[in-house]
Amino acid sequence: MSLFKGRDMISLRDMDVDDLWTIVRTAGEVKAGKHQDCLKNRTIASLFFEPSTRTRLSFESAVVKSGGSVFGFADPGSSSQKKGESFSDSIRTVTGYCDAMVIRHPVEGAARLASEVATVPVINAGDGANQHPTQTFLDLFTIHEEFGRLKDLRIGIMGDLKYGRTVHSLTHAMAMFGAEMVFISPPSLKMPATILSELTEKGISYRTADTPEDAADMKLDILYVTRIQKERFGDPQEYKNVAHGYRINNETIAALGEQVRVMHPLPRVDEIAEEVDATPNAIYFTQAHNGVPTRQALLGLVTGGIV
Repeated sequence: MSLFKGRDMISLRDMDVDDLWTIVRTAGEVKAGKHQDCLKNRTIASLFFEPSTRTRLSFESAVVKSGGSVFGFADPGSSSQKKGESFSDSIRTVTGYCDAMVIRHPVEGAARLASEVATVPVINAGDGANQHPTQTFLDLFTIHEEFGRLKDLRIGIMGDLKYGRTVHSLTHAMAMFGAEMVFISPPSLKMPATILSELTEKGISYRTADTPEDAADMKLDILYVTRIQKERFGDPQEYKNVAHGYRINNETIAALGEQVRVMHPLPRVDEIAEEVDATPNAIYFTQAHNGVPTRQALLGLVTGGIV
């Protein structure tokens, strides 16, 4: 029996290296054409209490491609919570309609709460500024596909490191594989001290930099770019000044070296110039497309369709 069957996917903190390898390996098998119809006769609930495009649609695509059925909502205004129903009661109700549920919520800890009241596996599709584990699974799969390994890599993580749930999950995962990391952000959006302390305790090497060019001497394998969130700045001019210094173009690529691969969880605003799209360094659209086989693999594992 699969060690994943019936298991919740809430946080990278609940997982070990073997778990991550299983997901990456299975995603590769799915992309190669194996495990077709792994969700046959299975129904997945897609509950998005926060807007999403890529995550929601890739999960729904994953279900359809695997022979399953999917229902849910993309707007909490269309749910009974608008009538005053509690979040816990909503989850208790929906758990009787499905074989697994995917939840995105703006409040940290919402996915964990859902897992405590649901009787089917709960997959966290992003909860507040906390974690986004399934994004990390597809990131790891993309990195492995590109480099053939997950160990002995140097990764620069750039943008909003304070509130970005994607980079929090990714940092935890890359630390598990012993990556060398450099954190690139404006002073007001640095990686939380708690995460840096955890890295230090684990003996994981990291550096900080003010701009991506400052990391040029490190010969990064990966530059993982995230959006500088305008809503975090009270002064629009301050945002413009900061965002301008965190824009990747072909000159940035030249400074970092031809070996670097640029990733981004998307959506981008203007932090990566469109000219970069045409370079062999840009793998962010491949990364986005890899969300489908990765989520097919994950759903198949937790529902028992893949053993």
